[in-house]
Amino acid sequence: MNWDWEKLQEKRQRQPRGSGGGSPPPDFDQLKNFFNRFRNFKASGLMIIIAIVVLLWLGSGFYIVNPDEVGVVKRFGAYTRMTQSGPHYHWPYPFETVMTPNVSQIRRVELGFRSSEAYEKGWRTVTEESLMLTGDENIVNVQCIVQYRIKNAEKYLFNIAQQRKAVKDAIAAAMRQVVGRHTIDSALTTGKAALQNQSQELVQEILDGYNCGIHITSVKLQDVHPPEQTMGAFKEVASAREDKSRFVNEAKAYRNNLIPKARGQAAAILNEAEGYKESKIRQAEGETQRFLKLLKAYRQAKEVTRKRLYIESIEKILAHEDLDKILVSSEMSGSMLPLFSIDRIRQNQQTK
Repeated sequence: MNWDWEKLQEKRQRQPRGSGGGSPPPDFDQLKNFFNRFRNFKASGLMIIIAIVVLLWLGSGFYIVNPDEVGVVKRFGAYTRMTQSGPHYHWPYPFETVMTPNVSQIRRVELGFRSSEAYEKGWRTVTEESLMLTGDENIVNVQCIVQYRIKNAEKYLFNIAQQRKAVKDAIAAAMRQVVGRHTIDSALTTGKAALQNQSQELVQEILDGYNCGIHITSVKLQDVHPPEQTMGAFKEVASAREDKSRFVNEAKAYRNNLIPKARGQAAAILNEAEGYKESKIRQAEGETQRFLKLLKAYRQAKEVTRKRLYIESIEKILAHEDLDKILVSSEMSGSMLPLFSIDRIRQNQQTK
């Protein structure tokens, strides 16, 4: 402003005195008032700007916690309080800051492999993590996935650094310890469920010892197999076990099919023998009763009974179909020649 006033004075000095064509010089009081008003306006604008900045700074303390989050408020970097879902307020930076970790999100850590679309198979093996020693001193390749979530946000954020690495190191230690308790046959076949359950319990125990506020939701084995150098031998062993199981199952099926049949046949033979025995006993008893009755009749009439028995015997003999019977009287039997049927004899010989 002083520079403008000095310029105006120089201009007035250059202007010739008494010339009637020039404009009258400006009034000094008017200029002074103008400059005072401008100065006051400038001070008022600065105060308004400061007030707006202060309001914006105070408004930056409002924050909203989503339903699946919790708010962790820090004052000068130290934990002060925890807030639940909804709108809240904290002293603006640099006095207080807030963190809102997601406590319902399921996070995962991969052990022994890494999955990515950039790989040809969609994953790659990390041998320094996957190779483990079993209880019978064999090497096995173990790949698993650990899923976890935040149980306590304060402990998760302030009691441990690099939470993901801590979970990975804990599951590596727990899995190696559990695998060391099992044989390789158990780890490759029927013991996988036990490996998962025991390793989950152990890694949770380790993390609780760290007091890190992490809850392990599951431990899932992706693959358990021997090293590639011994894969062929293990496949042959597994194939032999499968053949053994198949042969045992076939033998059991044959036994289960044969034994009931044999038992049925034995029961049928026994039943048939019992029936034959009963029939023979009944027949013998009937013959005995008939003989006793015949004996009683013989004692009462010997001659009549003897003739009746003779006639019945002759009747049975003559009733045979294979005999050609010719009946003659005793008077004619002396004057007749024996008759032989040649055709009948030839027929009997051909039949034999």
